[in-house]
Amino acid sequence: MQFDVLTLFPEIFDICKHSILEKAQEKDLININVVNIRDFSENKHKKVDDTPYGGGAGMIMMPDVVYKAYESVKTDKAKVIYMSPQGKLLNQKKVEELSKQEHLILLCGHYEGIDQRVLDKIVDEEISIGDYVLTGGELPAMVLIDTVSRYVDGVLTKNSIEEESFSQGLLEYPQYTRPEIFENMAVPEILLSGHHENIEKWRKEKSLEITYKKRPDLLKNYKLSKQEKEILEKLKMKCQKNEGTAQEMKEGGKF
Repeated sequence: MQFDVLTLFPEIFDICKHSILEKAQEKDLININVVNIRDFSENKHKKVDDTPYGGGAGMIMMPDVVYKAYESVKTDKAKVIYMSPQGKLLNQKKVEELSKQEHLILLCGHYEGIDQRVLDKIVDEEISIGDYVLTGGELPAMVLIDTVSRYVDGVLTKNSIEEESFSQGLLEYPQYTRPEIFENMAVPEILLSGHHENIEKWRKEKSLEITYKKRPDLLKNYKLSKQEKEILEKLKMKCQKNEGTAQEMKEGGKF
């Protein structure tokens, strides 16, 4: 998969030369090419921005410079994404959808934004990583590269992807490793039993429990099996009972 990043600050993307992304590039599963938009400025001072027409604060990136940078990497199969707080929120469904693409061009704005004319001409989609404003599109672009790359065939094992939070619609169960005892806290006995069926059942219960407690909104769109419905009902009753006990102790002045 080809990623081309159009940015004014290419050095920020050095983080893509480490860990899983580094290994994926070494195996030619992905390629991350960072393009410095400033290289396409014909101004002797490499100027890439100017004051906005109509007045206002800040500076606007000029359309011709951005367009030349885009032309240097465009292909017939390229999908151009503008990282923008006005875009649709990046979620698991969108990540998996983008991982099917062969070529993504990520446009990173800076200052007060980019001239609308070049956005209208080249951008296929605007994507945001959250309802807040950053100083530029570089960090969102790195988030998109990292999360999309994980779903490119061969970057991770199939089991790793399937067990991750959100992949199956639920949050992931808790994980443990050595030492068996840490600060007087032991690994759950079920994980030491070697009984794979019971372990899988425990993990499913924990996954439902964590989702119910941390992100109950996810359960609205998750199709529960009969067994999962039973587990969830027991969990709800247990939580309600615990909440009632805690309230009684509080009213009784025990804490």
